[in-house]
Amino acid sequence: MAKTRLEKIADYEEQIAQIRSKQKQERQKQSKEERTARTRRLCSRHGLLEKMLPEIITITDEQYQTFLEKAVTNNYGRDILNKIIAQTAATPAPSSAGSAANPNTPPATKPAETEQDEDTDEGQDEGNGARVTG
Repeated sequence: MAKTRLEKIADYEEQIAQIRSKQKQERQKQSKEERTARTRRLCSRHGLLEKMLPEIITITDEQYQTFLEKAVTNNYGRDILNKIIAQTAATPAPSSAGSAANPNTPPATKPAETEQDEDTDEGQDEGNGARVTG
């Protein structure tokens, strides 16, 4: 039995509704994946910061914000970040599956510039009679 034009139109509208529903579901899945990745990134990075500076646990959110602003929004902090980004951009991305599973793995060693800067700072502190412990 042949369908009338109105029946065909109704079928197409139903197909359109189904496709829109699938599109909405895929967008929701994408959003959930992005939120999960962001949450994981935030937790792992903050956990690393707390591991390196355990005293940061005791400060308020306002003090934490002040610390971050003073620590990273200066020329020294920006220079280090730019060097790390440039180094990452110059290094080809690994193709192994293990790296793709955890893209936030920190480098195994410090960049050479950072080690040199720390050695210079220690020498200056000792010359002033003050000792900075890390």
